[in-house]
Amino acid sequence: MAGVPGTASAIFGAVKDVGANVIMISQASSEHSVCFAVPEKEVAAVSAALHVRFREALSAGRLSKVEVIHNCSILAAVGLKMASTPGVSATLFDALAKANINVRAIAQGCSEYNITVVLKQEDCVRALRAAHSRFFLSKTTLAVGIIGPGLIGRTLLNQLKDQAAVLKENMNIDLRVMGITGSRTMVLSDTGIDLAHWKEQLQTEAEPANLDKFVDHLSENQLFPNRVLVDCTADTSVASHYYDWLKKGIHVITPNKKANSGPLDKYLKLRTLQRASYTHYFYEATVGAGLPIISTLRGLLETGDKILRIEGIFSGTLSYIFNNFEGTRTFSDVVSEAKEAGYTEPDPRDDLSGTDVARKVIILARESGLKLELSDIPVRSLVPEALRSCSTADEYMQKLPSFDQDWARESKDAEAAGEVLRYVGVVDLVNKEGQVELRRYKKDHPFAQLSGSDNIIAFTTSRYKEQPLIVRGPGAGAEVTAGGVFSDILRLASYLGAPS
Repeated sequence: MAGVPGTASAIFGAVKDVGANVIMISQASSEHSVCFAVPEKEVAAVSAALHVRFREALSAGRLSKVEVIHNCSILAAVGLKMASTPGVSATLFDALAKANINVRAIAQGCSEYNITVVLKQEDCVRALRAAHSRFFLSKTTLAVGIIGPGLIGRTLLNQLKDQAAVLKENMNIDLRVMGITGSRTMVLSDTGIDLAHWKEQLQTEAEPANLDKFVDHLSENQLFPNRVLVDCTADTSVASHYYDWLKKGIHVITPNKKANSGPLDKYLKLRTLQRASYTHYFYEATVGAGLPIISTLRGLLETGDKILRIEGIFSGTLSYIFNNFEGTRTFSDVVSEAKEAGYTEPDPRDDLSGTDVARKVIILARESGLKLELSDIPVRSLVPEALRSCSTADEYMQKLPSFDQDWARESKDAEAAGEVLRYVGVVDLVNKEGQVELRRYKKDHPFAQLSGSDNIIAFTTSRYKEQPLIVRGPGAGAEVTAGGVFSDILRLASYLGAPS
């Protein structure tokens, strides 16, 4: 077709002869093809007319084919002020890309009053809503699926309920919780669950939990352009689905550490997919609950700083225990107090084993560029070997006092040297290693001056070499963890076009 005069005239002459209406025309400068749109009811007649008109050219191979693509829709952005305004096209295509919508064809006249795109018919409503929200003609709507209405999930739902009206009014964000699923039951909605009564709905309107059906319900909803799954569990099997969800165009937000601290090859595959697409994967709450640990690290790396060392007290539980393990108090008493106050897991050994801290160390190490497995991190467990085989938490707590003397000796040695005990995780970028261990610090060290269940993380970098950059604050608890997840949801909304 390239350089052959009269081809377009022949095409549209044949279309005119059958009385069809051409809605849109698009041709690239290469001249290798002409694309145009006609109403679905006229497709058969137009296709037949073109095959007759170009029979000889098709037989001789001068034209390769007449191709019909069914079930398309046309979306047009129209406006007088579009002319000579830079960025209108970019804004439209960015909105469609972030809604995971593929554009089949594009047309724009030299008047610049109209940009027309062709897309799949099934995507038309989502595309329209995505464009409306991006140009602030409507609110930025997020269809949210909550997995795990336990302590963190429940708290997050309450925070969403309390803030929903403010977000709509002040930030133009409309958060719709389309489904909530636990391990046994789930509740689904086509337009959004009433968050004032979600507990009652989960009891009275629930159906058996089915994660595949839950995800399909969210991904197949054509009303809302942006879909996000929020995993509030600590479940490895749920985390194993992140890759597939991102591939479907569903954003993922989570405080679950299992995906980022799991097998290295799966982590790298997940991050590669995320970086290559418009689908977002946020996990700020995996390391510091509501503290800005991941974002601080990324800010340092992206601005060219070189990370030398990351050292911190990453466990709110162990921070509480060692902040209160002083004077004449016994270790078993402090652990018992932490358990009764709800700082520990039901079985304190889950905290005292150090595995949770090791997972946070691995996440930070990988964010910094180290390719380490969880098994590469040496961990000092605070659970005596003799008590690791206890069948229940109660049995462990009953036998723990028999080790109080060993702990008292270690505490007194530190005290005699003017030091305190702290359980820390370390990422050593210079030696490309990480470790989790019990260390001693002078009483004037920032790590020695914590209170309650606070976490503290020190970043030693090329810029912050003499005085490390320190982030400190509550690193455990449902309120701050849910707040960290909520913050990621709002960050996602901002990336998708909500005013910031």
